[in-house]
Amino acid sequence: MTEAAAPERVHIIGTGLIGTSLGLALTRAGESVTLEDLSTTNAALARDLGAGKTSVDVDPDLVVVATPPDVTAACVARALDRWPHAVVTDVASVKVAIIDALRLEGADLARFCGSHPMAGRERSGAVAGRHDLFHGRAWVLTPTVETSETAVALVRSVAATVGSAVVTLEPEEHDAAVASVSHVPQLVASLVAARLEHLADSSVALAGQGLRDVTRIAASDPHLWTQILSGNAHAVRDILAALATDLHAVIGALDALGSDQDALGARGTLARAIAAGNAGHARIPGKHGAAPTAYATVRVLIPDEPGQLGRLFADVGAIGTNIEEFHLDHGLGQAFGLAEIDVVPGAAAALAEGLEERGWRLHG
Repeated sequence: MTEAAAPERVHIIGTGLIGTSLGLALTRAGESVTLEDLSTTNAALARDLGAGKTSVDVDPDLVVVATPPDVTAACVARALDRWPHAVVTDVASVKVAIIDALRLEGADLARFCGSHPMAGRERSGAVAGRHDLFHGRAWVLTPTVETSETAVALVRSVAATVGSAVVTLEPEEHDAAVASVSHVPQLVASLVAARLEHLADSSVALAGQGLRDVTRIAASDPHLWTQILSGNAHAVRDILAALATDLHAVIGALDALGSDQDALGARGTLARAIAAGNAGHARIPGKHGAAPTAYATVRVLIPDEPGQLGRLFADVGAIGTNIEEFHLDHGLGQAFGLAEIDVVPGAAAALAEGLEERGWRLHG
């Protein structure tokens, strides 16, 4: 293993969404990439999509294990044995369980640097791979006390090459963090969406953007998420227990109001729950990871016709306004949508005036 900060040869084990996307990104950057998968068909598909070659001509400098979480530790251990001079990393979304298993195996942890690209899609498999999947996304490195500086530098260079913002955390800190920002939100989205399964069609038809926002990730793969949640069970359980306490208080307040509209303290409990949500939401990073920013929203009615969205964007550009965030909702039973354009507060009035001058109908 050399002291070079960038690997000349990268071998990817597992050609699902993450493995294929990484192969596509590294190949596009001019790196030498080889691919491997338990399914030869999956590996061949990733190869045909341009993610790398399926033959390992020489030993790799870096091995990336992009397998399901329940087999990641075993695959990492085999890779460390198979290539005794290579650095090995994984991309699983849980870390402590993998490191514990490797320690039990007596693996060479000096050559292992765990990592986790915080990127994904609702779709899975090689065909869903994208070369730009990691652009602007956090890629967390989770070295242990045994991990060599060379291993850390090698994995860091790969994450930077594919456009990620590299963050380093302790494995325990990583698992606690992703439980809050990824794993529990997935569970909550799934539980909310499950309430819709037997709801009357007429009721589901009333769904607006709020419901779509809350349940967007509920379409995720149950098999994969069962593995992720199992691997991070303790951290997820602790957050859900705290959430259950808050939910129990809200249910108690609603029970009290249902039997007595003058129930003392019940409205305060509801207000505090919503206010606490406001405070938490305000901490979510803003654009490009900067501090949260309050935007003004200009709402525009947009005909559901070809070219209208492009025309709207062109007009916003001609007015000279930068779009900070954009949301599009569709009217129930009507051929129009409601575009919500978030801009810095000082630009809202000029944007609204400019759009009206160009024939757009504003809403609200």
